[in-house]
Amino acid sequence: MSVLLIARNTFREAIRDRLVAGMVAAGGVLLVATQVLSPLALGEGRRLTVDLGLSGISLLGLLTVLLVGTSLVAKEIERRTIYNMLSRPIARPVYLVGKWAGLTAAIWVVAAVLGLALAGLLALRGQAAHGPAVMQATAMAGLELMVVTALAVMFSSLSTPVLSSLYTLGFYAAGQWSYDLRAFAEQFPPALGTVVTVFADLMPSLPLFNMRSLAADGLTTTPGHLALAAGYAVLYCGSVLALASAAFESKDFK
Repeated sequence: MSVLLIARNTFREAIRDRLVAGMVAAGGVLLVATQVLSPLALGEGRRLTVDLGLSGISLLGLLTVLLVGTSLVAKEIERRTIYNMLSRPIARPVYLVGKWAGLTAAIWVVAAVLGLALAGLLALRGQAAHGPAVMQATAMAGLELMVVTALAVMFSSLSTPVLSSLYTLGFYAAGQWSYDLRAFAEQFPPALGTVVTVFADLMPSLPLFNMRSLAADGLTTTPGHLALAAGYAVLYCGSVLALASAAFESKDFK
């Protein structure tokens, strides 16, 4: 029950944050901008709308995580409000999982609102058939942001907000290039190639969640891909939160 209470409070705090509202507003402005630019897309207005709309969901979600998630725990440590929380019979791992769950729920709400807005815009343009593909791609973006949120919470519990943002952004960039890193590793000497491969394997495989190209063509992915992506996200988040909990358990706040 403690996890649910912490998650609920974190969710409410995140939703009420003006930054989150600003991200939703920025997403709306981006969708309007795609319509202004559509005549310049040489007949590819629908593709431009879908691609930029889904890219906006991912990037705005990432900004929300970087600006809110990376200070989620550090802010309470700095304000010393964490002492009141942990003085109660609440285990530190429970506290971290609750923080992650609450922020993840808020990120999912933002992604869902923007995804529905994008699908609605396509329906108004007479392209409602692309709605299922857009919502599926939005769900995959939500899974991607869920993984990034776990990283942000881990770094927030161990470092300052600025460093947490840099670490999270670094993992996000490396995760986007993880497939390329594995390909490059084959060109390196065996010893160095092994090191690069291990590094790539430790990074989140974020291309797994990228469905923008499929959605731009109105295509959905397979149930197997969805199940694999969801399972990977849950497993990676669990591993990151387990590492964060182990480190946070031994952290001295005195």
